[in-house]
Amino acid sequence: MKTKIEEKDGKFIAKLEGEMDTNAALEAEKILQPLYKTDGKDVIIDCEGLEYIASSGLRILLSILKGAKAGGSHVVMYHVNEDIKDVFKLTGFIDIFDFE
Repeated sequence: MKTKIEEKDGKFIAKLEGEMDTNAALEAEKILQPLYKTDGKDVIIDCEGLEYIASSGLRILLSILKGAKAGGSHVVMYHVNEDIKDVFKLTGFIDIFDFE
C-alpha cells in the first residue's frame, strides 16, 4: 500500500494506492493523521489506485471526515472504482461522503 499527502492550491490531496487491509491501514493512519485537523483546508482523497479497503481503512476515512467537518473543511473522494464504491454502499458510508 502506498499512501502520500501533498498540499496543492490550498487543499490537501491524499493519494491511496494498493490494498488497504488491516495491516496496511495501520501504516496509512500514521501518514494520514495530519488530515484529522485540516484548519479549514479542503481534502481530496484520490482513490484511483486503491484496489481494496477493509473496515479499518473506512474508520480512518471517517476520522478524516469528522476532523475536517469540525474544522470547516470539505472532503471529496475522487476516482473511486465500483468495487470500493460497493463497500461504501454496503456500510452506508456512500451517504456521508461526497464522490466525484
